[in-house]
Amino acid sequence: MKKLVYTGYTAAILLAACAAPKLTTSPAATETTTATTESTPAAPTLQQQAQAFLDQYSHTYQNLYTQSAEAEWRSNTHIVEGDSTNAIATRKANEAFAAFTGSTENINTAKAMLAKKDQLTPLQIKQFEAILYAGANNPQIIPDVVKARIKAETEQTEKLYGFDYKVNKKSVSTNEIDDILKDETNTKKRLAAWNASKAVGPTLKEGLLNLRQLRNKTVQSLGYDDYFTYQASDYGMTRAEMMDLMKQINEELRPLYRELHTYARYELAKKYGVKQVPDYLPAHWLPNRWGQDWSPMVNVKGIDLDAALKPKGAEWQVKQAERFYISLGFPQLPQTFWERSSLYPAPANADYKKNNHASAWHIDLDKDVRCLMSVEPNAEWYETTHHELGHIYYYMTYTNPDVPVLLRGGANRAYHEAMGSLMGLAAMQKPFLANLDLIDKNVQTDEVQSLLKEALNYVVFIPFSSGVMSEWEKDFYADNLPADQLNKRWWELTKKYQGIVPPTERGEEYLDAATKTHINDDPAQYYDYALSYVILFQLHDHIAKEILHQDPHTTNYYGNKEVGKFLHDIMYPGASADWRQMLKDKTGEELSARAMVAYFQPLMDYLKQQNKGRKYTL
Repeated sequence: MKKLVYTGYTAAILLAACAAPKLTTSPAATETTTATTESTPAAPTLQQQAQAFLDQYSHTYQNLYTQSAEAEWRSNTHIVEGDSTNAIATRKANEAFAAFTGSTENINTAKAMLAKKDQLTPLQIKQFEAILYAGANNPQIIPDVVKARIKAETEQTEKLYGFDYKVNKKSVSTNEIDDILKDETNTKKRLAAWNASKAVGPTLKEGLLNLRQLRNKTVQSLGYDDYFTYQASDYGMTRAEMMDLMKQINEELRPLYRELHTYARYELAKKYGVKQVPDYLPAHWLPNRWGQDWSPMVNVKGIDLDAALKPKGAEWQVKQAERFYISLGFPQLPQTFWERSSLYPAPANADYKKNNHASAWHIDLDKDVRCLMSVEPNAEWYETTHHELGHIYYYMTYTNPDVPVLLRGGANRAYHEAMGSLMGLAAMQKPFLANLDLIDKNVQTDEVQSLLKEALNYVVFIPFSSGVMSEWEKDFYADNLPADQLNKRWWELTKKYQGIVPPTERGEEYLDAATKTHINDDPAQYYDYALSYVILFQLHDHIAKEILHQDPHTTNYYGNKEVGKFLHDIMYPGASADWRQMLKDKTGEELSARAMVAYFQPLMDYLKQQNKGRKYTL
């Protein structure tokens, strides 16, 4: 593969300019050269030289990024067992992109420019920092390692999403497994579905261990301790600072989680007819494969979204999510979104598989935006469509003349998730649902049960994201967790943070961590989601109280252009804004779980009453 790098005259000029000492001239010297300068153009300033480099770099970057994204899209939407065509094309496109971003010339130019950052604009500084960050992920000083990593990641993706899940020897989709875990009351059938969901783990173990070595090696070549540290640095934080922040978030929400855990143990034991309430929650009792969302445990009387959505069909949900954003003042989705997205499950008789995890794609960092989903008409996918379109509208909003290609991202990675989750939360609140006639506006509902259902989603997620996932990946990459302790450590953390245990002993022949897609294809970043929930509740608290003047528990964003403008102004600058300053400017406070804790505070008294006389085990 030909190495694609930024070379030639401009790069040489830039490097020379950055290395050259600053010259000073006397008035006499100026006088004697006046006649010459009238006919000879002045040498470009460092800012002009920097901009020339950035313009050309960005042009090539965007082209190669698009080719890589298109190849990845095909690899995720059309997986055929035994057919390596897409895998080969994806590997080649990713190698070309990696060779460019990781080229020694580009990295050295960025370093040289940043050595004279006092002569650059803030926007130029941010772009050069972005170039260095991208370069560290694919450094061409070790091209063989980078190529091996790309190949390994492509193969891991195909193994993960091409896996044939089976319950009682019958092939099933992950949607079908999820449905069993949400609704089935027979614990033997639940166990069969849960075991099926973990069957992919062993096939991923060897590949994941190989990827650990390759991911660590790539970033270590440019001075990072490990891959986890590299990913955390995108927030301007050290590994220790990120883990301290995760610990803080966990501790702030721990009292409420402890009540929820106790409540769930007793309620689920009753549901499954088990007399002896277990000290820890058996994993297969929970309505989610990883125990990260327990909200299906509660059905709020008067609100049956599954029943309301089923006759409307899957397409209505995506179209309705678009109508929500339009009501706030955002534009319609481009026609290409509908033509190029993969929104619904693959047909039952399809000769291919597709990635079953919902995601949003900014294919060309310009107008080509797409979603990869498997939408079905139910409450979970209704919320998910609003979430994923949050990403899409974020892409569309920061794709503007004021945001360079290299800074077309969220203010930080968590902001992107926060925007999606915020809109998912808003779309599930009672006045919003009544506005869409999904529930009767006069229906009487139990507000405590509504809050409990929300807590079983948002609060329950925190120990999984900030505790289990973040700790395990930190141990895996930074502490070189031994290969014969991977599953043991996963379940130690699951018990410690979530109070969940496996149905039976899970030895090292399994790799249950790897059944979580992010461990394979979005590594060492799961704290993004924990942070996004904190940011989401800060934004929601501000919108409810300062813009809508409504109770944060019963809001209706629909049609409010002021809410749209608030969100637009956060989205518009993309990654060119300072994320900490952005949060303080928009909400009046630093990053804090205060708003999230306050939102669920009314639930504490109810749970303590329900748990009176019950045994606490956390």
